[in-house]
Amino acid sequence: MKFSDNLLASLLMMAAMAGLTLNDAFLKSMSGQVPLYQLLFLRGVFTALAVAVIAWRMRAFSYRIARRDWGFIAIRTATEVTAAYFFMTALFNMPLANVVAIMQAVPLTITLAAALFLKEPLGWRRMSAIIVGFVGVLLIVRPGSEGFNAYSLYCLGAVVCVTLRDLSTRRLSREVPSLMVTLVATIAVMVAFGTASLTQDWQPMDTREWGLLLTASVFAIGAYLSSIMAMRIGEISFVSPFRYTALIWGLILGWLMFGDWPAPIVLLGAAIVAGSGVFTLYREARLRRRTPKPADLHGR
Repeated sequence: MKFSDNLLASLLMMAAMAGLTLNDAFLKSMSGQVPLYQLLFLRGVFTALAVAVIAWRMRAFSYRIARRDWGFIAIRTATEVTAAYFFMTALFNMPLANVVAIMQAVPLTITLAAALFLKEPLGWRRMSAIIVGFVGVLLIVRPGSEGFNAYSLYCLGAVVCVTLRDLSTRRLSREVPSLMVTLVATIAVMVAFGTASLTQDWQPMDTREWGLLLTASVFAIGAYLSSIMAMRIGEISFVSPFRYTALIWGLILGWLMFGDWPAPIVLLGAAIVAGSGVFTLYREARLRRRTPKPADLHGR
């Protein structure tokens, strides 16, 4: 049986979302046993080494990055480190599915921020979808209610940081190797949290904890490679909506590993966020098809 490019890409994207959620679940399972900074530093060591080897094998080091691009890489790296802190703090103190659901607002915030700061077009349909999506986020967070978890604000902070990270990524020259950008970010995370871990008492780790950490790192690296292959093989408009399968994995793993099942209003909010995100991606895809490519404009 031969798969079409889009079908293969969608399977790879679903695998990537499963890998990322498994990574989150395994790290969360060590909360209260291993300090956060120690955990992020050790994972950073594993991921940085793996990404460095892959970048070397793919000859990413041969590209000379321009000074302008280094500026955007610096911004992207700073927001990556901050996002890691906010996200992991929320993950250690909230149900897994809730964290995953709130993070699904990122496509909406990126679309809105791109319109505000990069002057990308934003029609009333996508603006309406963004507003509806933010209502879904409020249903998940539920500020002022008895079920409100203050760490939801950390998760929202992660959303803001990831949005800024991706906006700066858009400003990079297309020639800049993705692996180099990722390697700089993973090294920065390793160094930042390695330094921060000196303020905490390190805890000894047993065989189980080392196994969980190594497995989480493998899932994270595999997820990154799968997502790259998915975006290169398939059409972005077809593949991107499959990112929302992370919600399904968040629900399943949250229930199996931690006995958490979101309240109905949280599930409703997650469905609204996912639906709004899929609609936004669909509208963006239609807009791209209508916009002439630069090569067409110059007659090349």
